[in-house]
Formats: sequence, structure tokens, C-alpha cells
Amino acid sequence: MTKVYVSSVIPAPAASVWAVIRDFNALPAWTPFVAESRIEQHMLSDQIGCIRNFTLKDGGRIRERLLALSDYDLSCTYSMLESPMGVENYIATLSLTPITDGNRTFAAWQAEFDCAPEREAQLTRDIANGVFQAAFTALQKRFQR
Repeated sequence: MTKVYVSSVIPAPAASVWAVIRDFNALPAWTPFVAESRIEQHMLSDQIGCIRNFTLKDGGRIRERLLALSDYDLSCTYSMLESPMGVENYIATLSLTPITDGNRTFAAWQAEFDCAPEREAQLTRDIANGVFQAAFTALQKRFQR
């Protein structure tokens, strides 16, 4: 199983960052790589089991199921159902932790998945840099003081 972990500091209170990312359907509003997103079957975007179906700006389509959402822990966990990346058994968690020194946020995003061994290094780089860190960088810019 391949593991990817990326962390970053966002210059804003955790509650403010959570207000932006909590909505499972809001990827187009805070990531630079998602063009559009919708929740299937008219479910609520914070309902466990809902499926977001989104299109990347490069035209790729991904479907993910919300597995857990905690306003107490400021975290969400989801699985990837379909994607053009060639991964299986993909489970990811995005979590926020308040940093009291400076009223900032420690953001961590991690994923585990299976893939062909020859694709592991490239997929790890693509997910770490092109997805997780790209989203954190966009959040940092959004909240710069």
C-alpha cells in the first residue's frame, strides 16, 4: 500500500479554514484544479455516504464518497470510487489542527492506495504536489494577511 502525507500551515484560524473546506462539494471554490463538482442523488454535501462527482480543469472526472466528517475534529475522510489515475482502495483524510501561537492552522492531508509498482513514485509525487500541496498553497493565498 502506498502512503502520501502532506502538511502545511495556513495563516488563519482553524474555524475559518474549516468553514471553507467543510463542504464536500466545494472543491471548485478552494482548489486550483477542480472545474466543477456536484453531489449525486441530491444528497446533502455533509451527509455521510454522499458521492461528489467532479471534473478537473484538465477534463478528468473523479467520483469520491464521504466516509466521515467531524466538526469536532475538523476532519473529513473519503474514498475514491473512480478516477483516471489508476489507483485502487484509495482512502484519504484531510484534517485541521488549531495552532494557538499566531491563531493559525496546521493542515494535514494523507492518503493510502494501491497501484501498479511502476507507477507508485509518479503517483505519489502527483498526489502530494499536484493535489494536496496545490490545494494548501491556494488556501494559504486565500488567507494571507
